[in-house]
Amino acid sequence: MATVCIRGEAAATSLEWAAARESSSDKALIRRIAAGDQSAMRALFARYRVALYRWLLRLVDDGALAEDLLSEVFLDVWRQAASFEARSSVSTWLLAIARYKALSARRRRTNAELDEATVSTVPDIADDPEVTLQKKNRAEALRQSLLRLSPDHREVIDLAYYHGKSVKEIAEIVSISEATVKTRMFYARRKLAELVETT
Repeated sequence: MATVCIRGEAAATSLEWAAARESSSDKALIRRIAAGDQSAMRALFARYRVALYRWLLRLVDDGALAEDLLSEVFLDVWRQAASFEARSSVSTWLLAIARYKALSARRRRTNAELDEATVSTVPDIADDPEVTLQKKNRAEALRQSLLRLSPDHREVIDLAYYHGKSVKEIAEIVSISEATVKTRMFYARRKLAELVETT
């Protein structure tokens, strides 16, 4: 009889743990946000703000703009949480929103004209002795090589290796077929290997 009670208590505890995990899962947070729960919004923001900020920063290369876009992403989440269909993970959905925002911002920014003050702040990228020494470090060589990839190739490498996204998730975020993702990954890796060897 005591064994039954212990098993019953263990099952109840297991169910409580499962309910607690479910209430803090990303999809549960989205459901709560859709219902207007601000604490759920704060929890989701705390969970993803750093990763999304870094992703946006790599896409737009401007810290202030990345901060603004991060705010826009979470504003969209607040407004569109009820329309989230859970066909993908919440992190994939967030990255797709962030990518769209970054691409829109980059398009707007390329049309802006540079004034003298802005031009004077652009760093000279010519190699000096210090940079030459840094390039001997393999991690630095890889980083430099990544920057030299085309935006399409850099994007799939970034999503796969820095965000741990699968081919299917990358296809969804970038709005291309899985076959195209695989092709871009193949050529990006090959080009990256060439660039690292020559750096």
